[in-house]
Amino acid sequence: MTLMTKWRNRLLYVGVVAVVAYCLAPFYWMLVSSLRRTSDIFDTSLFPRRVSLENYRAVFDPSQGFPRALLNSLVVAGVTTVLALLLATFTAYAMARLEFRFKRLVLTLIIATSMFPVVSIVVPLLKLFTDIGWINTYQAMIVPSMSFALPLAVWNLTTFFRQMPDELEHAAMVDGCTRGQAFRKIIVPLAAPGIFTTAIITFIAAWNEFLIALSMTNQPGMQTAPVAISKFSGASQFETPFGSQMAAGVLVTVPLVVMVLLFQRRIVAGLTAGAAK
Repeated sequence: MTLMTKWRNRLLYVGVVAVVAYCLAPFYWMLVSSLRRTSDIFDTSLFPRRVSLENYRAVFDPSQGFPRALLNSLVVAGVTTVLALLLATFTAYAMARLEFRFKRLVLTLIIATSMFPVVSIVVPLLKLFTDIGWINTYQAMIVPSMSFALPLAVWNLTTFFRQMPDELEHAAMVDGCTRGQAFRKIIVPLAAPGIFTTAIITFIAAWNEFLIALSMTNQPGMQTAPVAISKFSGASQFETPFGSQMAAGVLVTVPLVVMVLLFQRRIVAGLTAGAAK
């Protein structure tokens, strides 16, 4: 190995470490701040002088209603992900296999719908949901979230299904399968990495959604975790509970981090599937 190659590898490692440190620095600071005492919350040291769990105890105070908010987030994100995957899988397969006029235009319109700013649809939906009595319900948060999660899922899965050869279905049909059986028994299992990756992306987007949940709920018992964090109250109206907000942020982020770490192989397989073809 030449000297130039050694230096190139070292610079590569340094670059990777710098990028990882840059991405993880906000989460690390949030974690450290959540472990500080209230009196030390503005301390700038890299480690807390004295580790304290008072912020986490404050998060689970019954007056905050945070456990209920976590459950609401899980319900909204979970249902949104399941519905988006069910609809997107069939839609993407049809878009990948069927040939019809303006198919590229249809795909462009599908992905374009996910680019509309959320604030542009909140007011009309708020008026509609008020008229039909959907305010402070799960469907008032799930349906608008679907309008952004579904196009993204369709776009990702369409690209994935296109990479799968048509001969797979043809071979299955020669062996006696119908088109539906070939899709269910052959295509869906092979598409599992792409479906799983799409599910992770959709779940994270729905889990972190804030504006829709804030607009469609006004009862504490129906608020999601991001909304509940924004409404944490301190000891007085003039005090912002930064420590409690940091602790709640850690609790909201940790499940996503654990999920990604546990299923990172499937995620990477889904993102890189077909790259070598």
